[in-house]
Amino acid sequence: MNAQELIAEQFEKNRKNLLAIAYRMLGSWSEAEDAVQEAWLRLSLSDARNIENLGGWLTTVVSRICLDMLRARKSRREESVEDYSPHAFMNDSDSDPEQEALLADSVGLAMLVVLGSLSPSERVTFVLHDIFAIPFTEIASILGKTEAATRQLASRARRRVKGGNPEDKTPLADQRELIEAFLAAARDADFDRLLAVLDPNVVLRDDRQRGGLRITHGAHHLAQQVAGRIQASQTALINGSVGVIVAPQGHLQYVLQYTIRQGRIAEIDLISDPVNISKLDLVPLDY
Repeated sequence: MNAQELIAEQFEKNRKNLLAIAYRMLGSWSEAEDAVQEAWLRLSLSDARNIENLGGWLTTVVSRICLDMLRARKSRREESVEDYSPHAFMNDSDSDPEQEALLADSVGLAMLVVLGSLSPSERVTFVLHDIFAIPFTEIASILGKTEAATRQLASRARRRVKGGNPEDKTPLADQRELIEAFLAAARDADFDRLLAVLDPNVVLRDDRQRGGLRITHGAHHLAQQVAGRIQASQTALINGSVGVIVAPQGHLQYVLQYTIRQGRIAEIDLISDPVNISKLDLVPLDY
């Protein structure tokens, strides 16, 4: 076995762990694979003979790549559109057993959603230290910060993760009232009432589009799309927040998860994939 083959073999031994780190940082399987592939390219262009701890070197490289990707994503202001939707994390996991194992062993969808609200540096710090137990000295080097500053990032991230999503503090009774008003307006195809409950910049993410998500932006477009089309529905608690189950003639077709901000519906996630639905905690609400 020549030196290049030996390096490739050692890289493959680290691949699963690198994918696990990148997936938790990025919340996207395809981006995690891209990050790990980029790390391999950098390794292949390096003099691996001078790398004493290949696993540590690769973890550092993947973490820096992920940090750059998160910062680029933030600069494009894409986070609220599709990157942190629970089913967006999982839609491209259809047939990869290794990926399914990673997802099952993941920190959980709820935490991934909360991680999405962190800054790139907070997210990288939390994943590396609190999930993979990497020392702050190494994380500080990855981030280009002091160890003290890195500890502060971890503490702030930990508080936000434990506290859940700070944006969603609407009481359950108010959530239900708003969502039922949305459903009634949709059933009646009442355009004005729909606009009254929707944030002007509302986003709908619909996973029924083959090959990816269909994204609808804006209250006017969304109102036109849902008017008269949501019929056999029932409110339910979905992962502890009020959402909707759509089940014509008792056959579950999809669920709707909502994000509410300032008294209006700001985001809707339509989840139809049975695998993804099975991972949700659904409790129908009685009328």
